[in-house]
Amino acid sequence: MTPPHLDALDRLPGLGRDELAGALAAIFPACVDAPTPPLLRAALPEGGRQAALRALAAVDPVAYARTRNHVTGAVSGLSPWIRHGVLSLAEVRDAALARVACAEEAEKFISELAWRDYWRRVHAALGERIALDIEPAACPPRRRDRLPDVPEDVLAAGTGMRCIDAFVRTLHDTGRLHNHERMWLASWLVHVRGVRWQAGADWFLRHLLDGDPASNHLSWQWVAGTFAAKPYIFNRENLQRYSADVHCSPCPLLGHCEVEGSYEDLAARLFAAGSGTERPPLRIRPAPPWQPPGSGAPRRPLVWLTLDAVSAASPAATAHPDAPRLYVIDPAWLAAERPSLKRLVFLFECLRDVSGVAVAFGDPRTVVPARARAAGCDGVALATTPCPRVRRAADGIADEMPVGVHRWPPLCADARIDDLGRFSRFWNRARSRALEPTASVPG
Repeated sequence: MTPPHLDALDRLPGLGRDELAGALAAIFPACVDAPTPPLLRAALPEGGRQAALRALAAVDPVAYARTRNHVTGAVSGLSPWIRHGVLSLAEVRDAALARVACAEEAEKFISELAWRDYWRRVHAALGERIALDIEPAACPPRRRDRLPDVPEDVLAAGTGMRCIDAFVRTLHDTGRLHNHERMWLASWLVHVRGVRWQAGADWFLRHLLDGDPASNHLSWQWVAGTFAAKPYIFNRENLQRYSADVHCSPCPLLGHCEVEGSYEDLAARLFAAGSGTERPPLRIRPAPPWQPPGSGAPRRPLVWLTLDAVSAASPAATAHPDAPRLYVIDPAWLAAERPSLKRLVFLFECLRDVSGVAVAFGDPRTVVPARARAAGCDGVALATTPCPRVRRAADGIADEMPVGVHRWPPLCADARIDDLGRFSRFWNRARSRALEPTASVPG
């Protein structure tokens, strides 16, 4: 999947949005949806640090706690910048605590940040195994022949269910979905349509601006009941309540809806009789802090910006402010996730804020050390990441030159975290530290 005109990559971060979208579409045609939605000017949030700080300044933790479950609620919208390391979890937590009279007023907001920290820790512990069922399904479905792909009528927003079709259009057009809409769409796809959760997770990962395998795949497993005490289901009453009834009343399927009825009725229709698989308590041991084996701290490093750290706010970049910076587009990532044009535009807008960044295409295992030597560097520095692909590449680079791994400001103390089997256990151990501010904002 080698794109043409690779010599144009370095100039991409300097382009305006329309030019950037056109250039990316030409270089990476496989990432262009057909037809390309007319969304890049208005609906797509702007990538980069300044846009992230403006969004952070608008966060209201108290209103968030009160209204977050409603589609029109006061959600933060920060997730795309957090996903790419433009904002750190600790930085967002500190900003929230600065706006409340006491930490408890921001606790709901901070606990949602903790979910992302939790997903990342699980990803670091399990690696690529997050793409497989972590547990047997809590409630085996009545329909055992799971569909291998997302059906075409779903992808075309042509199911006839106003809610589902609206969620699909929003996902494709904007790369964003309210968390409740994600849960409804995932639950319907897995439990009603009988689609393998992996197919749905891959579909979301292609389109969501904040999509990363940790929070995306593990959230789908939570919905499916393969990493949760029970599967997540919803009914029409729940949908109406939290969507202000914009979908149900005008829906032609009203009265014949696939999620009509009580939760007991739905469970009886969707899951095998006597559902409730007996499973041993799940224990997941946290991974030790990652450092490439045999490596050391370079004195004059090249800063390697990865998908989790596309910003000058990366701890590797802040530790080495005068070092050259490099971002590498990995063809293995393109093949695995097939990111949409929207995702690529947001990514390159984030890179635009990184002064002097160079962009390359190829296997980071060979590109990064070659660029480091060409720049007169004696090693590589990068921010810690749970991504197995990046970790493998860094481990390989460490065979040739020192690789220094820089940690993000912590949301909570590692020493207290000894089991990642359930979020509730994690939060019980993490809560007290997570509600304390730290000096986490990069200079």
